[in-house]
Amino acid sequence: MQDVLLIIDLQNGVCQTNDQTIDHLSELLLFVNQRIQRYRKEEKPVIFVQHEEETLPYGSKAWQLHPALAYEPTDRLIRKKHANSFFQTDLQAALQTNQVRSIEFAGAQTEYCLDGTIKFAHGLGYQNVVYAQATTTYPSRGRSAAEIIDWYEMIWQGRFAEVLANPQMKKL
Repeated sequence: MQDVLLIIDLQNGVCQTNDQTIDHLSELLLFVNQRIQRYRKEEKPVIFVQHEEETLPYGSKAWQLHPALAYEPTDRLIRKKHANSFFQTDLQAALQTNQVRSIEFAGAQTEYCLDGTIKFAHGLGYQNVVYAQATTTYPSRGRSAAEIIDWYEMIWQGRFAEVLANPQMKKL
């Protein structure tokens, strides 16, 4: 188990755009909530990151965390306006306050905010862990969401993070 669970951008407006739901959302929410329970049981911090932009204005329904997430008011919230969750936020200070050396990542979107944050965290010296299929995205540029996720997990593995087998999530 890592020092902190970092859940990125599992917000209403990220998980649902127009009439499309992000890939394997139900399974991901179930898995993330199980991880949240485990971190709380071990009294380790859970941090939620929320993205803000024109389509996700602060305070809007689209900006809110997905209602199925096991968020509690004692959890830390980080607001960001960039794919890198460290950029112009207090994430690094929050991690230092908790003496974090290792981070478990989950959330959306694989090729944007997860990729940017995982690589930046690696550059800062954090030990990163991602469970297979613990991130999600939409199909894009002729690739299925599963193909995109697999591609990024392959890039991260052994370079920027340890990608762990995930028997709780079916191979999508």
